[in-house]
Amino acid sequence: MSETRHTDAENEAITEAAAQWCLRLHEPDCTCQEREAFAVWLNANPLHALEYEAMLDVWDISAHLTRPAPAPARVVALPPAPRRSTWQRFAVAAAITLLALPVAAYSGWQLGWVPNAHERYSADASARTVTLPDGSQVELNLGSQLTFSNYKDQRQVTLSKGEAFFKVSHDASHPFLVQAAEGQVRVTGTQFNVWMYEDQVRITLLEGSVLVTSNKRLSGDGLRLEPGMQARYKAGDHAAQIGPVAAVTSELAWRNGQLVLDNLSLADALPLINRYLDTPLALADSATGKLRIGGVFNTREIDHLVTSLPKVLPVYLSRNTEGRPVLTARQAL
Repeated sequence: MSETRHTDAENEAITEAAAQWCLRLHEPDCTCQEREAFAVWLNANPLHALEYEAMLDVWDISAHLTRPAPAPARVVALPPAPRRSTWQRFAVAAAITLLALPVAAYSGWQLGWVPNAHERYSADASARTVTLPDGSQVELNLGSQLTFSNYKDQRQVTLSKGEAFFKVSHDASHPFLVQAAEGQVRVTGTQFNVWMYEDQVRITLLEGSVLVTSNKRLSGDGLRLEPGMQARYKAGDHAAQIGPVAAVTSELAWRNGQLVLDNLSLADALPLINRYLDTPLALADSATGKLRIGGVFNTREIDHLVTSLPKVLPVYLSRNTEGRPVLTARQAL
């Protein structure tokens, strides 16, 4: 069968349709009928799916575009739906235009608005190691996702979920930024680990130095970490908590497929365990959270750890009304 060829006008129409669908599907008032219509359009032509995937990359890029005006914007409460601001919608359209026109794209690169490389990486059932376009290496833990964008003045990584170990290619004039939750890690060349679960983030430094901020919208470069130190923060923290790491090898044991729990309270251990579960565990009360657990576990068999907890701790498993498993401490007789 001969390959279907499209005219320039037809290709432009597909690109425009993909851009419109990308914008519309991210609106909170997008209806079920519209989503069904999108599915029909997406399956009508293989080129539609390819073009829409490219628009999703542009959507990711637009989150990092800077405003042309230097004046800071007034902070307003955002609704829970993933709605873009008027500026961000303009940025998506501008990015689409810039990426579609070589000359304009070059101008966007020179201005630091548009990257010359943008890649997505993920690890699902098994960990993987990837090499970024700048030569940096990243080890991704199970269930982890990140994107990389190379701008003229900086390299940007967004860790959307999971855990990653970075070996950053040194380039003092081209800093490497890792966005995690509301915070950011800034480096030029070093080795460090970033763990994230929901809105909690933990950065462990192995070599070199990094600057950590709990909220990238705040002024200042952040707090400096030295090798063997760790920074922790969660959404809403004004500054990260920094301190030494008792055992760096335990923090990085996931690289060997292990989860090390070193006599932790269940309250502290649960986020580490839940990172590997499709349905996270919950604690019935604070008394249950004070019970302590230790051991070395296979990261691919965390489900077995959950079912074995009643055998090693004075707890029992039940399910709440939402079907989520709950740990409850047994009452002493």
